[in-house]
Amino acid sequence: MTPTSSSTSPLSEFALIDRFFAHATREGEHVTLGIGDDCALLRPPAGEQLAISTDMLVEGRHFFADVDPRALGHKTLAVNLSDLAAMGARPLGFTLAIALPDSQPAWLSPFAEGLAALADRYACPLVGGDTTRGPRNLCVTIFGSVPGAQALRRDAAQPGDDIWVSGTLGDARLALGAIRGEWTLSDGDLALARRALDWPEPQVTLGLALRGVARAALDVSDGLLGDLGHILERSSMSARVNVDDVPRSALLAAQTPAIQRMCALAGGDDYQLCFCAGSAQRPRIEAIGNELGIRVTRIGTIALPDARRTRLHLHDKTGASVAADFKSFDHFQ
Repeated sequence: MTPTSSSTSPLSEFALIDRFFAHATREGEHVTLGIGDDCALLRPPAGEQLAISTDMLVEGRHFFADVDPRALGHKTLAVNLSDLAAMGARPLGFTLAIALPDSQPAWLSPFAEGLAALADRYACPLVGGDTTRGPRNLCVTIFGSVPGAQALRRDAAQPGDDIWVSGTLGDARLALGAIRGEWTLSDGDLALARRALDWPEPQVTLGLALRGVARAALDVSDGLLGDLGHILERSSMSARVNVDDVPRSALLAAQTPAIQRMCALAGGDDYQLCFCAGSAQRPRIEAIGNELGIRVTRIGTIALPDARRTRLHLHDKTGASVAADFKSFDHFQ
């Protein structure tokens, strides 16, 4: 079918906003003014604090130029919802600043559909933003709310806390390695792994359920060990982690041990939650996982630093030490 000129002709800036994004906003209990004014007006629930996070996705750095635009719309918002989940915050709304090389409806329509579908699922309306011409760059600022005493801060881990991880880790990195030619996957296996890379599921419901249960949390975006290191640094703690307990899918478990560990421990782009809670909370956390249908796995323990101030101690299922030489993602290295 040949596209009509209306589906391929570039749009003006305001026509672009009206056609693809204006429908994604709505006013309601927490949004008193959305798109169309100089600022949006949000009203957090009484007694709660605003949780605010910003993430930027840059073509060639965070996503490939040929990625499905619908998947990219989903992921653009998913990575920000994941930040709210890690804080135990409920979504209120988000803004989108977008730079595009052109305003072709054939790309914008599925992108906006993917974005809006996830926004609707988590009642997180688009409340403003900006558009400009340039290399493709997608920047979301998201707003949520959380009771201050229940926020899952990185600096709250305590000695003896269990370290937990949701879901499985490493499939996104497995896909990326295959795309880069680091290893080979069958077409079917690559499609499975690439879904984890392109369609991450933010753990918002889990983050809300962990209020008052977990103490510290973050989302696994740059690799488990690097991200866990942020909790250890902010809390002035160390950790002992069993690398063989880190949850992985059947697909990743079928790869070589070296690939498994690289992907599961340092892969990134998983957007699962890593959180710390007192050992007395084990039954409650397991019950939460069962209630939500989310896998939760205990992988280690928080402790005070040793005399050498070593933050991270890795071992395998036999108790043998594992070298902590797994490097997580860094934008400038």
